Amino acid sequence: MPTPRVAVIGAGIAGLCAAIDLARHGVEVVVLDRASAPGGKLREVQVLGRTMDAGPTVFTLRGVFDALFADAGSDLDRHLRLLPAHVLARHAWSDHERLDLFADLNESAAAIGSFAGRGAASSFLQFAAQARGIYATLARPFMQASRPSPMSLVRRVGLRALGDLWNIQPFATLWQSLERHFADPRLRQLFGRYATYCGSSPFASPATLMLIAHVEQAGVWYVEGGMHRLAESLAALAVAKGARFQYGSAVARIHLRKGRVCGITTDAGQRLDVDAVISNADNAAIATGLFGAEVKHGVTGTPVGARSLSAVTWNLSAPTRGFELARHNVFFSADYRAEFDDLFGHRRLPSAPTVYVCAQDRTDIGTAPIAGAESLLCLVNAPATGDTDSFDVAEIERCETRTFDLLQRCGLQVQRTAQNTLVTTPADFNRLFPATGGALYGPASHGWRASFTRPGSRSKIPGLYLAGGSTHPGPGVPMVATSGRLAAASLLEDHASIVRSRPAAMRGGTSMR
Repeated sequence: MPTPRVAVIGAGIAGLCAAIDLARHGVEVVVLDRASAPGGKLREVQVLGRTMDAGPTVFTLRGVFDALFADAGSDLDRHLRLLPAHVLARHAWSDHERLDLFADLNESAAAIGSFAGRGAASSFLQFAAQARGIYATLARPFMQASRPSPMSLVRRVGLRALGDLWNIQPFATLWQSLERHFADPRLRQLFGRYATYCGSSPFASPATLMLIAHVEQAGVWYVEGGMHRLAESLAALAVAKGARFQYGSAVARIHLRKGRVCGITTDAGQRLDVDAVISNADNAAIATGLFGAEVKHGVTGTPVGARSLSAVTWNLSAPTRGFELARHNVFFSADYRAEFDDLFGHRRLPSAPTVYVCAQDRTDIGTAPIAGAESLLCLVNAPATGDTDSFDVAEIERCETRTFDLLQRCGLQVQRTAQNTLVTTPADFNRLFPATGGALYGPASHGWRASFTRPGSRSKIPGLYLAGGSTHPGPGVPMVATSGRLAAASLLEDHASIVRSRPAAMRGGTSMR
């Protein structure tokens, strides 16, 4: 039988991981991307000659990638230099309210005790234990499963562990759970921010998202040279296994024959006959017809009101003074609920935004003080309205003023100019990732059903498979990597009679190390 031919749309992390798994099983794979380099949202930009990350900045759950490289007969450490972080993040509410979280759990508890009192330290340890339990309950039966339903999750967990399943608090919001754990509102803000890792509100997302606290506590790494090196390493491994790449090549149409995928056409008119397609685009691109009317019914789109957050970002090559930055820093607004009312209720830029700053030249591992300009990514959350209600220049400028005023109130002065700053808005993100409105995480994770409504690897159309942040198990670098592997595994299972070996289960999955 002929070797199956597969087109992967999108060289983001999920598409790269799928290509690696397919190619190592002898599948003929071509990866197409409209950009000029791999990475998707894991992208980089240049400001005044400095190259810096402009997408995800946190590397966690390295076991996902250790397993991927090992299954491909390689070793992650031969491709990337990863340095474990000691300081996970630095947090500020004013020029005198600062709190660091550390890789060592007891060190974090001691810092919280000094910041908010002995009772807060004890509450944090209880919170961390619950987060660890939620992660242990969901890691294999949910995150690594192909489109679980509530009933299939119960079956996979088993009768003996039903109590553990109830303890994940599926019907409470993250904020409700945090109110039970922490009396200090600043700590509720700090840990409520984990909902934004999924582009969601802590006031509407389920308490299960506290598992992200455990993911960070289990290890955060610095990627030497920046996060984009991960995408480059994955692409190189895919090529080594036999995959081909076509950059600057957007897919304009997916073709069907007798209801099944049979080929694609690029925007340049190139026709490729294939047996299957893995789409690493947002599912909204399929549902809105960007790949042709024939396949619109293959997946349910995301309603505008159900989109996750977008962002306004500033990449800068600029000197800083005052506040001693760590690699990851968060500067909190005074009224967290008002911020999310603006974002999801009024669909407008927040009047008082929380600001994330990634100081990309800094680590906590023997780094000398920064002299002169440094590479910064500053980010505030924004509604995903980039395709319907683009913010005008005046609105973006007001947002910028509020953003850098907050940094200054917390003691950080950034010497920015028009020349040393690159701004990206929801409209820009929508141009980069069409049909999303600039949403960076697929649908928002609001309500207990949200995690079960993301589509799985198989679409409604035979031969069309799905991967990426809008697909199960959701957004975040390790999760989209898992989605890519799930898509490849589903395709290999469906074509088991004509591939050279039946796919084995993913080793390692979302393990810690």
